Amino acid sequence: MALKRPEGMTDEEFIARANDKARKKKAARDKILATKTIEKGLLIVHTGPGKGKSTAAFGMVFRALGNGMKVGVVQFVKGKWETGERAVLEKFPDTCTIRSMGEGFTWETQDRERDIAAANGAWEMAKEMMADPSYDMILLDELNICLRYDYLNIDDVVQTLNERREMLHMIITGRNAKDALIEAADLVTEMGQIKHPFREQNVKAQRGVEF
Repeated sequence: MALKRPEGMTDEEFIARANDKARKKKAARDKILATKTIEKGLLIVHTGPGKGKSTAAFGMVFRALGNGMKVGVVQFVKGKWETGERAVLEKFPDTCTIRSMGEGFTWETQDRERDIAAANGAWEMAKEMMADPSYDMILLDELNICLRYDYLNIDDVVQTLNERREMLHMIITGRNAKDALIEAADLVTEMGQIKHPFREQNVKAQRGVEF
C-alpha cells in the first residue's frame, strides 16, 4: 500500500517518514532472510488452466543458463512442434540438452498404446538425465498430461523425483497436476485463465507468443 501524506505535513517530514518506514521494512526483511539457511534442489510444478506454464518454466531454464548451470529439457508431448524456445536452446549444446520425445497431444495421435510408449520413452530419458551429475536443472515439459491420462505410474514418478540428487532442480509443467505430485513439490504455481484470444476471439496460435 502506498504511503499517503497526511494533511499539513511538509515535504521534508513526508520524505523522512517514508525513509523511516523503508528502513524498518528492510530491517524486518533482513531478519527474515537471516533465518533462510537451507540450500537444496527444488521440485517445482507449474499447473492450472491458464497460459504460461511452459513459458515460465523455460524462463527459469534461460535464467539457469545465464548463471552457468547445465540444463536438461525433456518434452513429453510437444515433439512435433517447432518452438522458439527449442530454436534458442539448440544454440547452447554444451550447456543445454533438449529432447522432444512426445508425438503430439493424445487427440492428435488417437493411439493410446503409442502415447504410452512415447511417455515411457520420455520418462526413461528423464531418468537418465537425473542420474547424470552434470545437470543442475531438468525441465519435464507437459509431464502432467502423461500423468493425468495414466500413461505413467504416479507413485513411481514421485518416488523417483523424491530420490533425486540433493541439489538437482526439477520443473514439471502441464495442467491438472496430480495431488501426489503437488504434495511432494516445494513450489507450486497455478496459472489461471481470465481471457484468451483463442477461445474468445477465434485467434489462432501466434508465432512468438504461443510457440
